[in-house]
Amino acid sequence: MTLHLRPIQFVDTPVDRDGEVARLAGGMLWFSAYEVIEGGRRRTVPVAELGPLLRDERAASLHAAITAPRPPLVLGERTLRFDQPLVAGILNVTPDSFSDGGAVHDDPAAAASAGVAMAEAGAALIDVGGESTRPGAATVWEGDEIARVVPVIERLARSGTLVSIDTRKAAVMEAALGAGAAIVNDVAALLWDDRALEVVAKAGCPVVLMHSPDPAKGGHGGVGYHDVLVEVFDWLEARIAAVVAGGVDRSRIIVDPGIGFGKSLSDNLALINGLALLHGLGCPILLGASRKRLIGALSNEAPARERLGGSIALAMAGVAAGAQVLRVHDVAETAQTVRVWRGLRDRALVGR
Repeated sequence: MTLHLRPIQFVDTPVDRDGEVARLAGGMLWFSAYEVIEGGRRRTVPVAELGPLLRDERAASLHAAITAPRPPLVLGERTLRFDQPLVAGILNVTPDSFSDGGAVHDDPAAAASAGVAMAEAGAALIDVGGESTRPGAATVWEGDEIARVVPVIERLARSGTLVSIDTRKAAVMEAALGAGAAIVNDVAALLWDDRALEVVAKAGCPVVLMHSPDPAKGGHGGVGYHDVLVEVFDWLEARIAAVVAGGVDRSRIIVDPGIGFGKSLSDNLALINGLALLHGLGCPILLGASRKRLIGALSNEAPARERLGGSIALAMAGVAAGAQVLRVHDVAETAQTVRVWRGLRDRALVGR
């Protein structure tokens, strides 16, 4: 029976609450209790009464991971800090993107301009992808994927824009990193391509590890979950250990629960509701729920381009749970939302 801890009962401010609250991952949120999950049972333990619980080695380790600040990523002249939420802009250069229909897939200059515009609107980094990972999408030959992403990444890098490459393929990772990308974002958690882990370890670059039930076969399979939140945590915990054993520094790993990948509507909602549990992994959390199918399912089948309101709602649910990175299509709107949230937190910190 493996124990898990989920921070709950968040408070507006830690002022005058010494010993009653704990800071979440060195960020701008404080919580006053844990939901303790063990053997299928759940109980609440206030932070002020943690002493007996922390005599358990597993609980003490999780508590340390949950409350430890996430170290910044120094990437050349750029630094990503995780003490407040960051926005990552999605830049698809595919002809079959589910969200934008491939609007800029064949025009590297226009794609790069779109990426620069997202950075100017508040994106801390631009996530460039050359292969759709929606259910049923065809696999793209790595040569075609490289041809799509490299000219865009080169232009973005020259402009000083921080870039991550969204790919499962080792050859694409190598080409993108050589063109100026600084981060690898792999929906297959380095399991789709046998060389992927080696490439990331050799490059020493940060990597996003996303959960999916069958990453080696595309990520959209699976037969359901008994407890999706705990099972995703356990899978990511094991995958982090394997990637660290493969030569990647733990401090350069970001985790993604994989919203929409091999998960039902109920699963996705449970993951977002319980997202704070993943802080026990000790890594920054990336939430990618922008324009996804669950929004349409909850809003009269609204098409992808009409899911801004739902995307903002899910982004704010992530922020409220302490997610450090929001991967979104609608950068300006999300960045504005985060700024307002930050203003509220700043005001709370000075007391009433």
